Amino acid sequence: MTTGPAAPTRTATVDVVVPVFNEERSLPGCLQVLDEFLTRTFPYPATITVVDNASTDRTPEVARALADRYERVRVRRLERKGRGLALREAWGASDADVVVYMDVDLSTGLDALLPLVAPLVNGHSDLSIGSRLAPGARTVREPRREFISRAYNQLIRLLHGSRFSDAQCGFKAARTDVVRALLGHVRDESWFFDTELLLLAEHNGLRVHEVPVDWVEDVDSRVDVVGTAWDDLRGLLRMARAKASGQARIGDLPRRPEPRAAHPDAVLGRREGGLAWQLLSFAVVGGFSTLANLVLYAVLRQWWPLLAANLGALVVTTLLNTEANRRFTFPGPDTGRVRVHGQGLIVFGLYYLFTSAALLVLHACVAEPSRLLELSVLLGSSGIGTAGRFVLLRRWIFQPTSAPERDI
Repeated sequence: MTTGPAAPTRTATVDVVVPVFNEERSLPGCLQVLDEFLTRTFPYPATITVVDNASTDRTPEVARALADRYERVRVRRLERKGRGLALREAWGASDADVVVYMDVDLSTGLDALLPLVAPLVNGHSDLSIGSRLAPGARTVREPRREFISRAYNQLIRLLHGSRFSDAQCGFKAARTDVVRALLGHVRDESWFFDTELLLLAEHNGLRVHEVPVDWVEDVDSRVDVVGTAWDDLRGLLRMARAKASGQARIGDLPRRPEPRAAHPDAVLGRREGGLAWQLLSFAVVGGFSTLANLVLYAVLRQWWPLLAANLGALVVTTLLNTEANRRFTFPGPDTGRVRVHGQGLIVFGLYYLFTSAALLVLHACVAEPSRLLELSVLLGSSGIGTAGRFVLLRRWIFQPTSAPERDI
């Protein structure tokens, strides 16, 4: 008995996108290492797309020469800069089943590429991200950037209830059919693109897979850390408004079931209780916020003047503190994130004026106070301001408009 030929099986294809700007020296080594890795160990058919982000050096010529040398390499040229723009254009035009993004410096170990892609190929997940902050990750970078990264990702977690741990690692992948629907709703074309994409994905019920990675910092990085951080903060607030208005909802996407025990705001947990619990919870949240404020102030004071450093530290820690208290200290009915943070900013203004006045009085009384004395005065004024903050939070911001009846 003879049998017919076996039906051909289709293998998923992968497109690895590498955005570049003025990388004529780095690009040849990157493509050589990447091509050898894909040929030697990667089980899926893969192409490499180099996206030239309006380079002004010889990067375009170098990229075309490398495309002639390596069969799997393709080149796209854009006349405008922007990492997000590069990914939008390349991912949106790709004919592969899975699209990947990685930095040209190959800071992330390539051993994580298959774990990144496999959950997308088998349909378990919709997007995958490399994480430098997940358990098992190994990272080498300077303390300042480590602190900024952890603070930023914690801010995302508190403001948006996100479950992913590292929004901006340059090592991501997505199912092409899913990400195309998301790309049209991502407004940012620069460094906030990654965060916006992930927040949209989670908000619309997609599953984000996280892979701990080995990551070594590129000492030649040209990222403007302060400018990027400011743009990211504005982006987070814009995304909060989009969620509140319903503009972040996207149709025609696969829906993943929520974990049975999950709650959309259950980042810090919820517990009903009276004044005793509120005081205890507020004290714990306030303690962490005060510590974060002092550390952030000391960091910013290295580059910024007195009042600017105090303002920057207070803006970040106030947003964190208000959201933590909304979720943990004063749970109750949902009072609305936009309204809460609007009123929280008013309280912040009063708090900032009080702590800044304390610092100005110090400098008026002492010609050149030490940094330790500055921090001590800031700590004392923060303690007094915190007491007033608790009263305003309890009696104004988180005071429900109507108290529901409760069984006794």
